[in-house]
Amino acid sequence: MYERSPHKLTDFAGPVDEFLAHACLVYGGGTPDRLAHAQALLSADPGIAKANIFTMAVLGDAEGAAAALATDPGLASRHGGPFDWEPLLYLAYARLPGGDPVAVARLLLDAGADPNAGYLWEGNSPPFTALTGAFGEGEDASNQPRHRAELSLARLLLERGADPDDGQTLYNRMFGADDGHLRLLFEFGLGTGDGGPWRTRAPRQASPAEMLHDVLLWAAAQDQRARVELLLAHGVPPESPWRGHPLHQGRSAHELAVRSGNREIAALLEAAGAVPTPLDPVDQVVADAMAGIPIAAPPSLVAQAIARDPYAVVRAAALGKRDAVRILVGAGFDVNAAECETALHQAAFAGNLDLVRLLLHLGADRSIRDTSHGSTPLGWAEHNRHDRVVEYLRSDQP
Repeated sequence: MYERSPHKLTDFAGPVDEFLAHACLVYGGGTPDRLAHAQALLSADPGIAKANIFTMAVLGDAEGAAAALATDPGLASRHGGPFDWEPLLYLAYARLPGGDPVAVARLLLDAGADPNAGYLWEGNSPPFTALTGAFGEGEDASNQPRHRAELSLARLLLERGADPDDGQTLYNRMFGADDGHLRLLFEFGLGTGDGGPWRTRAPRQASPAEMLHDVLLWAAAQDQRARVELLLAHGVPPESPWRGHPLHQGRSAHELAVRSGNREIAALLEAAGAVPTPLDPVDQVVADAMAGIPIAAPPSLVAQAIARDPYAVVRAAALGKRDAVRILVGAGFDVNAAECETALHQAAFAGNLDLVRLLLHLGADRSIRDTSHGSTPLGWAEHNRHDRVVEYLRSDQP
């Protein structure tokens, strides 16, 4: 009933549906040219703007939406368009400029739109709700921007009953450092409810406590100190019986912090009651390097550490830890090691020019392609539109 796959849609009933599909985030196929295509369709046929309640929602046309809803209030809850969404979802996932989207959202909600409207991307939990659309971002944040009225729109949805325990929002926004979404969600009770209507609509969804535990694990591993402090201040426990996302291998937030060299975060967690997790001498080699401490272990121990954690340089680069990269490569860890992508891919994707330069100086190979997309580090920088890194990688500079 709630399953949708908007990123897979390629055939359209006409230019109106084609416009709607390209004007919205679809997660899985989002590129900058989609919005340009939507704009081109609208320029070629200005009548699209008033075609239906969905196009008016996308364009933030408050006057048009008010007239349409006055004639038929049921439009506010009607599914349609290329994705079979309600108007509120088209509005929340739209990324075109102009209009007054918050005013249109208010009109839709006044007419009976569901503030918890959403869909299951390819049938999976958690749901992509209207709130998720307002907050935006994700693994490919540069191509999944926030709604231009992000916080105003999100606040309106929450005031009208949107559940703050929005698992997909928590996931999508965990990659960046900005905590504006968390502060707003905590204001409306994040972590204190039962999961809202989507616990019934999608029973496989994690509980609010499990969602927040995953956010804490990621923050501890990724050196997001301010976020850890915010979570702890709002009562998120430093320890949990839940194992969290498989990516974390069942490790506690404290252990993840220590392994990533985030010692200040580890201390914060200990002060909040976390039980320290001792590492064996092999794991301690990498943990010390991640903390910027030169490796002084015997060669045999370093060899064991390389065998156990061959992609440590990739993790150090993903964390932007220049000292750790230098220490690890100097100790014999492979600068070009890649389970999927190399450290140079990570630095290029982040737009970290200083780290790109360091990696190339240490022998990084700019021609290696990742195993998921078949792309070089240059391609990763181009995808994320990091122009300075693109220019540097295109040059012959080491």
